[in-house]
Amino acid sequence: MTTLEREHGAGSQPGPRKSALHNIHKPVFIPASVVIIGLIVFAVIYSATAENAFIQLNKTITSTVGWWYVLITTGFVIFALYCGLSRVGTIRLGRDIERPEFSFGAWLAMLFSAGMGIGLVFYGVAEPLTHYVNPPASMGIEGSTDAAANQAMAITIFHWGLHAWAIYAVVGLGMAYMTYRRGRPLSVRWLLEPLIGRERVEGPIGHLVDVVAVVGTLFGVATSLGFGITQIAAGLQYLGWITVNNWWTVAMIAVISAIAVASVVSGVSRGLKWLSNINMALAATLVAFVLLLGPSLFLLQAWVQNLGAYVQALPALALRTGPFTDGAWLGSWTIFYWGWWISWAPFVGLFIARISRGRTIREFVVAVLLVPTLIGSLWFTVFGESAILRQRDEGNMLVDGAVDTNTSLFRLLDGLPLGLLTSLVAVVVIVFFFVTSSDSGSLVIDILASGGDLDPPKPTRVYWATLEGVAAAVLLLAGGAGSLTALQTASIATALPFSLVIVASCVAMFRAFRYDLATTPRLMHVSAPDHLATELTGDDQARHDVSATLAGLVAVRTIPIDTCEVHETTGALTINDPVDPLGPDIVDTVTEEELEEAEARYRATHQSGADS
Repeated sequence: MTTLEREHGAGSQPGPRKSALHNIHKPVFIPASVVIIGLIVFAVIYSATAENAFIQLNKTITSTVGWWYVLITTGFVIFALYCGLSRVGTIRLGRDIERPEFSFGAWLAMLFSAGMGIGLVFYGVAEPLTHYVNPPASMGIEGSTDAAANQAMAITIFHWGLHAWAIYAVVGLGMAYMTYRRGRPLSVRWLLEPLIGRERVEGPIGHLVDVVAVVGTLFGVATSLGFGITQIAAGLQYLGWITVNNWWTVAMIAVISAIAVASVVSGVSRGLKWLSNINMALAATLVAFVLLLGPSLFLLQAWVQNLGAYVQALPALALRTGPFTDGAWLGSWTIFYWGWWISWAPFVGLFIARISRGRTIREFVVAVLLVPTLIGSLWFTVFGESAILRQRDEGNMLVDGAVDTNTSLFRLLDGLPLGLLTSLVAVVVIVFFFVTSSDSGSLVIDILASGGDLDPPKPTRVYWATLEGVAAAVLLLAGGAGSLTALQTASIATALPFSLVIVASCVAMFRAFRYDLATTPRLMHVSAPDHLATELTGDDQARHDVSATLAGLVAVRTIPIDTCEVHETTGALTINDPVDPLGPDIVDTVTEEELEEAEARYRATHQSGADS
């Protein structure tokens, strides 16, 4: 692509819009629908068989390719940091003069809500408490001790920190670059174009990649929706508000699905943006409430220490595969999480790409890696440390000696002031997180199933959002927890082929970035001699002898493209210089005596050079 094409044509989707049915990409839409419906029917009819088969498949993946998940996930962290810290970070995800579509705050709220917001609510109390009570045996730390508490938080942040978001960042960065910088459709398959070529990307290989992405995304969202409904129902029953039955389950799924359909139809700029902002505000209120009414000083001290413990433990945990011990523990936690995040990478990565137009790669990487990691560490510290402290002091956070994931959050809130009110807020936060996950997942699936159309037709958006709700309802009512466990394992299994796609996309993006850096011009601002003399003397009426002395020199400085504005009509370029935080100089920076001495040295140097 030429510079002119890159400036004016990247990211465009030419051609008139046809009817909704014409936007369906049949080689992806039809096979994905058939596979999804077929697996749902299989899981319901053969619930026990499917559960056993998928659990055995999960054990096989853990014992045979678990090391692969550990290795490549750490590799993704390194690749993402390379993109953000090197010259690659200067590349903009769009035209060079393009600005972000969304504000920074709205952008963070949307990517965080869609990424793993619901996971923070679901596991915020349960996971740290579980690692505290039952730490991994090979690390030699006894459960329910101070050392176990510190280790529990380091392990939890490790599972939800840089490694998790690096997977999303690599996929999202590649798709955003290919779409907004190079003008390709927003689809997973185009990540591979720099490596295998356009012909193969548009053929069966590309269709297969997108089908795997659609199937994994829908099962991931549907499974999370099912577990979320289970948590909400268990929480409401714990508080004595309802008695869980099938009617309540159907009603809750119907309400959440209806809100998700309304949101996904209204689009990213309206429904999803508003819901994400409202939800993040409610979540922030909830965490602030627990922080302020709980042991505030203890939690702040613990947060700082937990960050340090995470950084200290990161090198050891990053490549830990447990070949002699802890194979079962790693399979249940670390390897499970890496497979789970990889299976969700098409969904979260594509959605992050969709909302990141106009950002630089450096801004993208720093925000996607660091901001959610910091927010997640604070969240887990507030809820997890509060739960651990409660268990140490009062011993009432366990159920029959074990952690109940569904009710642990409500048990914690029940012991604080205004427990009923905060529990209600927690239910609303859980619902909103599921809605944002459902509608963003539906939007992503629809973009993939419509060939990368950034504004897919509304009927198909409704189709995918409804299918997610129906899948969750049918599995909960007909198949029970066994079907959900089986399909959760099935979605993790999709991570194995897709992990190869992500690794290949890293190689492809490296080649594309090198070409971009080699062909993109850099802007230089050249100062004329009079201007240079003015800068040296600090005098607007520059002395003519200085101008004459410096007649053979020019001042050159690199100008970042985002500091320039191009007039739409004339094309004139205006440079917006940064504002000096110190204001004007109080005294002249160059005195007359210093200027005369500089001129004398200059003449002496040039005279001696001429003599030699």
